[in-house]
Amino acid sequence: MANHKSSIKRIRQNNTKRLHNRYYAKTMRNALKKFRELTDKVEAETILPKLHSMIDKLAKRNIIHKNKAGNLKSKTVKYAAKLS
Repeated sequence: MANHKSSIKRIRQNNTKRLHNRYYAKTMRNALKKFRELTDKVEAETILPKLHSMIDKLAKRNIIHKNKAGNLKSKTVKYAAKLS
């Protein structure tokens, strides 16, 4: 357990940020799962910009790595193009 007042506060802040980051990362993963379940190309193309926006925001805030964001965006575009 931490002994200094500042380290106790830092632990508190880290826990809050961790929960916040987990929430948004999980939200993004759920959105990806729903996207991958789609079978209609028109619907997928309407959801794609919102999904990419969500991924970009997470990468900008360092919740996910920028390369992971790029990989996810690439895979979603390929999946949308594959749909008929």
